[in-house]
Amino acid sequence: MNSLIRPLIFAALCAHSAHSAVFAQTAEAQHPPQPIAPTSPPTAAKPESSLPLQELTGQILYQFLLAELAAQRGQFALATGAYVDLAKTTRDPRIARRSAEIAFHAKNLDVALDSARLWLMLEPASAQAKQMMSTLLLATGRVDELAINIGQELKLEGVQVGEALIQLHRAFARYPDKEVLRRLLEQVTQAYLDLPESHFVRAQAALAVRDNERALKSIEQALNLRPEWEYAALVKADMLTRGPAQLDYLKSYLDRRPQALDVRMAYARVLVGEKRHEEARKEFFKVLDGKPDNADAVYAIGILSLQLNDAAESEKQLKRFVSLGRGELDVARYYLGQIADQSGRADEALRWYGEVATGEHALPAKIRAARVLLGQGKPEEARERLIEARRQDPKDVRLLLAEAQLLRDLRRHEEAFVLLSKALAEQGASAANVDSADVIYELALTAEKLGRFEIMESHLRRLIALKPDSAQAYNALGYSLADRNIRLTEAGELLDKALSLAPEDPFILDSKAWLLFRQGNALGALEMMRKAMAHRPDPEIAAHIGEVLWTLGRENEALAVWSEALKAYPKNEALITAIQRFKP
Repeated sequence: MNSLIRPLIFAALCAHSAHSAVFAQTAEAQHPPQPIAPTSPPTAAKPESSLPLQELTGQILYQFLLAELAAQRGQFALATGAYVDLAKTTRDPRIARRSAEIAFHAKNLDVALDSARLWLMLEPASAQAKQMMSTLLLATGRVDELAINIGQELKLEGVQVGEALIQLHRAFARYPDKEVLRRLLEQVTQAYLDLPESHFVRAQAALAVRDNERALKSIEQALNLRPEWEYAALVKADMLTRGPAQLDYLKSYLDRRPQALDVRMAYARVLVGEKRHEEARKEFFKVLDGKPDNADAVYAIGILSLQLNDAAESEKQLKRFVSLGRGELDVARYYLGQIADQSGRADEALRWYGEVATGEHALPAKIRAARVLLGQGKPEEARERLIEARRQDPKDVRLLLAEAQLLRDLRRHEEAFVLLSKALAEQGASAANVDSADVIYELALTAEKLGRFEIMESHLRRLIALKPDSAQAYNALGYSLADRNIRLTEAGELLDKALSLAPEDPFILDSKAWLLFRQGNALGALEMMRKAMAHRPDPEIAAHIGEVLWTLGRENEALAVWSEALKAYPKNEALITAIQRFKP
């Protein structure tokens, strides 16, 4: 890019600061103007210099010192006036420059502009003078004059003028008055309408003022002039209505240019947004065909494969992603830990979880690592890990809840109850926050395991008062009453409230079905339980379905349901208890 256009680009940034009343950013510094070095008075110019030969009179020296002292003391109005007079008297470009800087810093833009004009007239080749002029023209709204100046500089760009237009737009993008900016860019690009960059710049400027029709027309003109311009195609796709319209356009573009990898990446991402995961994965694979080390595509395939229950492909791609060393590595390590865990490779899972160092998955990785250790028959080591994690991050309630869950899994309900009760007491009896609500809920469930139903009910009612929209609290209390076959009318009211808050929650549906069963409506209960199971397969729901089927005399169906559930959840306590109660 021609060196003469760069001052105009920088000027756009300065103009944004000026428009926002942040006037300290000049060509040389972001601080108040510094004094001119005393070793460089006007008369110090060498004879061969283009600077004027100025005699250092007493009056000039007085005005110079007066202006500098005033500037150093923050008296910018006095400093500005002194420098303006001195610049007109001496016709020295250094003094004119100083006058413009002081006036700019004092937010006196009109005076600054007059001084900059004088500076540029005295030193027409100065890039800094042109920069200051452009800054002040934009800041004072003199768009037409600025457009003329930019046009003159663009003529010097030659074959690089298209790139210069793009750079200008980027530089001006943060300018707050988007309509003024659109008008400026329309004028600047008028002489270059045979270039696709001109129409691209116009499209972006129109988008900024929400003139989508004009923007779309301009971007299409840019693509007509340069059909292979992928970035312009992506911008056009972004202008279209999300979903089918974007897919149709991107697909048609790829039909014409199948090697456009950036467009294919965008196409795949829109497919993901439309939940067409298998199709999206195929497109990401095509990206890898053209660019095997595209980390974004590798990561996308890994995550999509996980969602498509293709653990083998997910593991392959996520390991490859980690080896590339770019991007969300800790997220990939976390999912690799999950895959190894679910595959029964406990030591490998622990290694992956241990490598999750930062980010939102760091704490869940520690909790999952503890669960792996528990599965290995190392409960004390598992608990110690959680305790150590709590020492490092005592305010994160998730670690407390994980420790309580671990104790419940070990059927050490009394220890869990003490742990949660102590934590709740430390938070304060009047605590009314999300963390307290979570602890109260877990404490209520633990009290139920201990058969302390009055304590359980007390905590759940406290939770309902704290969070009246907590569907889980209504559900837990309603189910407990139904399961104990007491106060069934009240249980129904509680469960209906829970369903009104979360109509499709499978666990609440199961609770409501269990109430229907208690009330003697076994067929209605079975229908609702199957609906809940369709939403989310769960061993406790399967246990209930089997019990209802058995009661209806359909023992073989009950055994089939239990057997299928046992394959996936061989250690589930509720499922095993139900089977032992009915199976001969």
